Amino acid sequence: MSYLLHSLLFNQVDLRPEHTALIYKQEQLDYRELGHRVSNFANGYAHTSLPKGSRVGVYLTKQVETVCAFFGTLTGGGCMVPINPVLKADQVQHIMLDCDVSILVTSLARLHQLADIIEHCPHLIRIVLVDFNADKIKNYRFADIIVDWNEFCSTANSTETPNIIETDLAAIFYTSGSTGKPKGVVLTHHNMRVGAESVAEYQCNTEHDRILAALPFSFDYGFSQLTTAMVAGASVILLDYLLPKDVINAADKYQATGLAGVPPLWMQITKLKWPASIQENIRYITNSGGAMPQTTLSILQERLPNTDIYLMYGLTEAFRSTYLPPDQVNIRPTSMGKAIPNAEIFVINSNGEECKPEEVGELVHRGPLVGQGYWNDPQKTAERYKPLPASICDGRTVTELAVWSGDSVKKDAEGYLYFVSRTDEMIKTSGYRVSPTEIEETMLKLDYISEAVAMGVPHAELGQAIVVAATSNSNADAATKSAMADLKKHLPPYMLPQKIAILEKIPRNANGKFDRKQLYLQFENSFK
Repeated sequence: MSYLLHSLLFNQVDLRPEHTALIYKQEQLDYRELGHRVSNFANGYAHTSLPKGSRVGVYLTKQVETVCAFFGTLTGGGCMVPINPVLKADQVQHIMLDCDVSILVTSLARLHQLADIIEHCPHLIRIVLVDFNADKIKNYRFADIIVDWNEFCSTANSTETPNIIETDLAAIFYTSGSTGKPKGVVLTHHNMRVGAESVAEYQCNTEHDRILAALPFSFDYGFSQLTTAMVAGASVILLDYLLPKDVINAADKYQATGLAGVPPLWMQITKLKWPASIQENIRYITNSGGAMPQTTLSILQERLPNTDIYLMYGLTEAFRSTYLPPDQVNIRPTSMGKAIPNAEIFVINSNGEECKPEEVGELVHRGPLVGQGYWNDPQKTAERYKPLPASICDGRTVTELAVWSGDSVKKDAEGYLYFVSRTDEMIKTSGYRVSPTEIEETMLKLDYISEAVAMGVPHAELGQAIVVAATSNSNADAATKSAMADLKKHLPPYMLPQKIAILEKIPRNANGKFDRKQLYLQFENSFK
């Protein structure tokens, strides 16, 4: 039996070829046609003669070609790298250089944004444009490596089938840490396949589901809407929304039965008027990327009385860790639940012992969903991926690596988990994990900024709002206005601060380091 991720798709090509796989605006593709287009992209990949496991960056909005590039890469033996379409050139360059992207799939508009960085990506041998226009690319110095999507996908069938096994690389998902640039989490076919099947199992997905994919595919949570659907032979509705009402309108128009969201999205859409049909169609909703506010949960329960609500916790390093069954939501609405199928979750204290009920410790995830570490970063991998203590393994010598989440949690007497806090300085905003260091480094590139400290403070809708305290050699008001404008050129919208405060000096502690705690206390009520 094949345990490759793309075999989920081709299983459905055999089982239900005429069933709708993708819905994109006015276009619908059945599983047979999707399988055909994916195979065409795989042939194009094969004819580049790249080694197995070569990285293919996909820098596109959610559209049919995006899905075909993902699964065509896997079918051809490559490793897909989903790149968030809202990222700017600096972030895209970091990803492409970090994992040596060989093929980039993108559009003309996005290629134009990347024009200044392409020549600094030495491993890039092909750029595949979904909206190729010869006149618009002829002046690029790298025009010789640009190819039309249709041409790339029209090559003759490959005579060689790559030998792919389940422990081969499938994907690299980039996630921010509390320090430095985003890190690439390496996942195998086995990791992702088990994850898809585990989630589809507890969500009870079937071929009758129509899943609205509103989250970015660069999130493992967003990408799993595709793979979970393919486990069951369900349909996926592709949506890039500008406004929260677009999600509601799409759910109504396409009669969606499933919707995944993050807390800020749920908070925004609960303020809108909903068509009655949504209540009739939505079978389940899921939440991850932060705790669901209780007032928002109450409104969703009132609006969707017949809908199953799954409250979940996950981290890219191990995909998904826990879920709270819908029948427990009223009983323990602040809980993260228990381990998902095929995962084992521990709460471990600083002595390396499993915590007693109500004792706070670090969440540690063991099992086949645990990723392979961070791409090309053995130091950070060793910090996060470690064996369980021998005391928890009955004294056995264990070499299997678990993921140490960096999150403080506790467990009640019945084994249900509750989030307490993060142990690092990561900012969690709008469902994104944002590195304060990355924002600070961008601020310090501005010649009128001398020092900068970024932090997350409580915000009712965003979870945390980004605040930057800085010093400047210019007038404070002018520096604030200029910084806001300049940051928009270099950072995606979700990384932009809601507040920039120009101070005479930034407080320091006894060791001469920035006193982040004092700064946090100064700004923690900025949005209350």
